[in-house]
Amino acid sequence: MGGRDKGLQRFAGRTLVEHVLERMRPQVATLLISANRHHDAYAAFGEPVVCDATPDFAGPLAGMLAGLRATRSDYLLTAPCDSPYLPEDLGERLAAALSAAGADAAAPPLAAYAVTPQGPHPVFALLHRTLADDLAATLAAGEHRVRAWLARHKAVQVHFGDERPFYNVNTLDDLQPDTSDRPDTSDTPRAP
Repeated sequence: MGGRDKGLQRFAGRTLVEHVLERMRPQVATLLISANRHHDAYAAFGEPVVCDATPDFAGPLAGMLAGLRATRSDYLLTAPCDSPYLPEDLGERLAAALSAAGADAAAPPLAAYAVTPQGPHPVFALLHRTLADDLAATLAAGEHRVRAWLARHKAVQVHFGDERPFYNVNTLDDLQPDTSDRPDTSDTPRAP
């Protein structure tokens, strides 16, 4: 993105973060925005903004840690700011899978994440807040790979058959009005 703050880039008439907030709000009791710059711009969306406690923008795990430390809920649902079509049932499906996996387990799993036919999407995750201390230690040890950390905790992989909700914006070209690999969102309501 050429140093631009991805979440604040406009896509289909709104910022990317607005798309994500619209899809996350019905799924959670409380929203948090993880941001390391432009705090006032993110705060204008009406949700608390949390910042990484680790130096040097340590990646998605640092944002997850900030969320785990800030949440008052038992679980934290995470999604990246560059996925404007994220599943509207993401939280429900991840929670159901965690519950089902824990029903017969001596030690129930504490995390779940999305997987599609094209591969894993580990930043679309549901994390128990008791994972915060281990995540802090992981980052302090210099580990930044989300999948490796989730695998260590035997996170439940939740299969989604459709890749389209996990479309993510990675380049300035992806922000342009028409790209053939984007999902059809003609029936997606738009904010006024």
